[in-house]
Formats: sequence, C-alpha cells, structure tokens
Amino acid sequence: MSVWLPGAPCTPRACVDTVRPTTGAPRAALRLTAVLALILAGICLSGLGPRIPARAVRHWCRWIVRAAGVRVRITGAAPPAGGLLLVANHISWLDIPLLAAVRPARMLAKSDIRHWPIAGTLAERGGSLFIERDRIRALPATVARVADALRAGTAVAVFPEGSTWCGRAQGRFRRAVFQAALDAGVPVQPVRVRYRCEGGGASTAPAYVGDDALLTSVWRVVSTRGVVAELDVRPRIDAGRHPDRRALAAAAQAAVADEEAMAAHVTEGRTPVSLITHSRSCATLPARRTGRPAAQGRGWRRPTAGVRLEEQ
Repeated sequence: MSVWLPGAPCTPRACVDTVRPTTGAPRAALRLTAVLALILAGICLSGLGPRIPARAVRHWCRWIVRAAGVRVRITGAAPPAGGLLLVANHISWLDIPLLAAVRPARMLAKSDIRHWPIAGTLAERGGSLFIERDRIRALPATVARVADALRAGTAVAVFPEGSTWCGRAQGRFRRAVFQAALDAGVPVQPVRVRYRCEGGGASTAPAYVGDDALLTSVWRVVSTRGVVAELDVRPRIDAGRHPDRRALAAAAQAAVADEEAMAAHVTEGRTPVSLITHSRSCATLPARRTGRPAAQGRGWRRPTAGVRLEEQ
C-alpha cells in the first residue's frame, strides 16, 4: 500500500463502544435479513436507471438504514437539483445510504468495493465512479471524470477524508476532488454526519474503522439498540468564491467540523484532534468526557451544548 494514502488512527479495539445496549440475536438476524432484502431489491430495480424517481431512491436508502435498527434525523435545506459535489465526514458504511437519502448521487468509491459481495454489484449498477487509491498517477484522470459528471448535471458524493474515522475525531479533507467542483463550476454541499445514542451522547457502534471486517461491523450495528444517525445539511459553498482547491477544501471541512467533539477532545495548547492524521492508535487521543479525563489528557474543557435536531 502506498505511503501517501490517507489513514486514521482509529481501531475497533480502541474506538468502538464495548459497553452498549444490545438487542437479541433473533431480532438482529431479522434486521440483517431486512437490510439484505432491500439491497437485493435495489439491485433488481437498478436496471431502470434514471426512470426511478429520486424521491423513491431517497426513501429506499432511508429504509435500509432504518431496517438496520438505526433511526434517521436529517436537518437543513434540501440540496438543489443539477451538478453538485456532495461531501461529508466518513464514519461508517451507513454513511453511503445516508448521503443518498439526502440527495441521490454517483458515489466516488475505492476500486476495492467492486469486489464486495452484493454491495459491489449495487455500486457498479448505481453508476459509482471508482478510484484506485494506491495509484497516485491515476488521480488526475479520476478528477476529470468527476468534473465531467458534474458538468452533466449529476450530483457526485465524496468522502474527502479518504478514510473512515470513529466519530470521536475527524480527519483532514483532501484537496484533489475539490478541483473537480472548480473545473465544473458547481457548488459544494457539505453534510455533517454523526451517530448518537437515543438518550444522548455519541455512539461509535456504527464506526467501520481499521481492520474491522465488514460483516462484523454490520452485525454490530444490527445488534445495537437505540442508535440515531444525524445528518446536518450545511449551507452550500459557491466554489467560484474560493481561489483554489485548498481554500475550498478548508471551507468544506470547517462546515462539517463537529464543534461538540472539538470542545470535548481538544487539550489546551495542543493540535486539535480533527487535524491529527498520523498513524497512532486512537486510544492515545483524548476519550469522550465521562466525568473525568483520560490519563493522557490535560486541561479538559466542557463540551458545548448540541443543537437539537428534529426528525424530518
């Protein structure tokens, strides 16, 4: 694997909730069956292509997440029609149907997904644009394909962090894909993704990080009770108002930054957790506030109050 590839310090052992409310195996198996049934139905209907109404696609994507036992809350104005670069922070495989529930789009996905059972077939039939992450020379051609899709009036969904994070911390937005928005002259639509417990507080149960196996992550989600996925559609960013892709990426990252997490996990006089991207275990980063700081943390600050979200 190339050393330039983006990565996160998050691992399942260090980051994923070990104590969480769980549901019984029969109910979890029923949820898993429902998710697979909905995905297979989508594969069967994918041949209809653009004849499927966007509203039906949005509802189908929400049903997938809801079938997994995860409630969905979306706030903010609906993205407009036409070419649009849809960007979000990346935590879980659930992020993919959640973004499509906001606005159906062609997904920019790593080429490995082609070989995933079921999901790979759905990604190809859904018009995903694939990127070979370990070939930096292939990047300009990928950016050009994204720009062509945007010029054609299509929305393209991207996770610019280039890797999944556990939700306790966030990574830097990589700049390259924002060049496509500049070249095509289309706006950028930031979306903030968070997962919470039903009673409040962050949940890392949906996180798909490190060497976590996909089936292990799926089973953890369907067997966990009370998970809520919150998507906040942030104000659109006019790409033309930014001089280059670096400034545009920074503006998009600022739009999806989780102020609550920053307030809870930043130590005095140190680099914000959201900017730490070198390869060390997330266990060495400040933990969620639980009444007292972790041994590694100093100068803890009280989390800011979160914005109350309403179900839509």
